Amino acid sequence: MDNRKTTQTPGQTIGPYFAYCLTPDSYGRKGITDNVLAGPDVAGEHIRVTGRLLDGTGTPMDDALIEVWQANSAGRYNHPADTRKDVPLEAAFKGFGRCMTDKDGRFTFETVKPGRVPGQGNRLQAPHLSIVIQSRGMLSHACSRVYFADETKANGEDPVLASIEAERRPTIIARREDTPGGAVYHLDIHMQGDKETVFFDA
Repeated sequence: MDNRKTTQTPGQTIGPYFAYCLTPDSYGRKGITDNVLAGPDVAGEHIRVTGRLLDGTGTPMDDALIEVWQANSAGRYNHPADTRKDVPLEAAFKGFGRCMTDKDGRFTFETVKPGRVPGQGNRLQAPHLSIVIQSRGMLSHACSRVYFADETKANGEDPVLASIEAERRPTIIARREDTPGGAVYHLDIHMQGDKETVFFDA
């Protein structure tokens, strides 16, 4: 008989990730998605969203996984729950993307600027990306949004932004830069610290 004392199994944290399963392109395999959400035939303003994922000390977080979910440029999700027939659906635009951060904590998504979608009480929300962040050392994922600084009127009408303290709203609003290759939006995500990004319950 084994008389050794049994103890609780050590708790596990998320990551590091086996990239072959989640972002397998570097292994020559086709994944379910990548960081390019919109090809050239997808309607709307084509944009690039980029930034860095930083911890509470401002140190870049590599080996983190960032996922985005968004509506198309007309404001419709490619999801069975979005049944609005008066808003066009594009089969070529899935509205879901995934990117691993690099050694500098950087991430990039190529997509189209989403249209406005109805929220609680059928109030229109400003154009935004929903994001999920998972990283080594985190017991659960974190959820946030990316809004666009040049959508001033829509941002002012957005019920979610209105629920956030005014001084914290800039942590989820990406600044725009016009480049020869098109619009680029920049937003760094701070997991903790004085510049901590606003996070939401899933």
